Amino acid sequence: MSLGDEPGYPETGHTRTRLPEGDPYGGASRRGGRSSSRSLVTVVGVVVLLIAAIAFANRGGNDGSSDTSGNGSTGNGSGPATSSTAASGTKPVETKSDGIPSGFAHDTQGAQSAAANYAVTLGSTGMYNKDNRHRIVNNLYMPTAATRLQGAMDAAYSTDFLGKLGLDANGNPPKGSTFVSRTVPVGTKVTSSNDGAAVVAVWCNSLSGIAGNSSTTPVTSNWFTVTMTLNWSGGDWKILQSNQTSGPTPVTGDDTVSGSDEISKAVEEFGGFTYAR
Repeated sequence: MSLGDEPGYPETGHTRTRLPEGDPYGGASRRGGRSSSRSLVTVVGVVVLLIAAIAFANRGGNDGSSDTSGNGSTGNGSGPATSSTAASGTKPVETKSDGIPSGFAHDTQGAQSAAANYAVTLGSTGMYNKDNRHRIVNNLYMPTAATRLQGAMDAAYSTDFLGKLGLDANGNPPKGSTFVSRTVPVGTKVTSSNDGAAVVAVWCNSLSGIAGNSSTTPVTSNWFTVTMTLNWSGGDWKILQSNQTSGPTPVTGDDTVSGSDEISKAVEEFGGFTYAR
């Protein structure tokens, strides 16, 4: 739920979100509950693309380890410090570059907002179409990093791999089905920063799969943390490098699983958010 766009509102301990017109991420929505092979397409969609793609194609899993360290806890085991979870007074960005949120503030809050929005974009269905993927990568990454990654990503998102997910060569699902790939940031933390760079970890939940009566890859849920090294370049934050690990993963609830028709309808009706720290 949005806490409003006005600066200076009371600190509530929530990350603010803003619902834009339409859905710039092309994602969808639904909860499931397992891991391993159910990392499914979203793991591929967020940064460690080549490794994750191969893992899913072989029905592999993540090792659950994390190489990030944070500075947002109180140190006494009672939870994060207020400053690490309180919403800032900075409005969500209103500018976009080729449909992707841009123009983030040149500070740690801006870096966290950028990382959250970049995780959402990299976890979208657009990453499964070659032209859209190239556009996204060129927008989000430093030029040298984008050039280096494009070939590896194209190899990871091969026609054979997409076929194993139930998609055609252009990343489209079978007629009458809905392809779901949406990343939902839960929180962010800065592990290090200076004037020109910041390392930001984003804890995420993902929804991924194909909603359809004949689907063999139903929409499921996955939890992971993506850590991005961001550089300030050309008036905005850009990704230099990144890595992804599984979890933290909460206990699955007792929610009733929805049918494919309900999931497909939700995909059409619920738009995505622009996130602000």
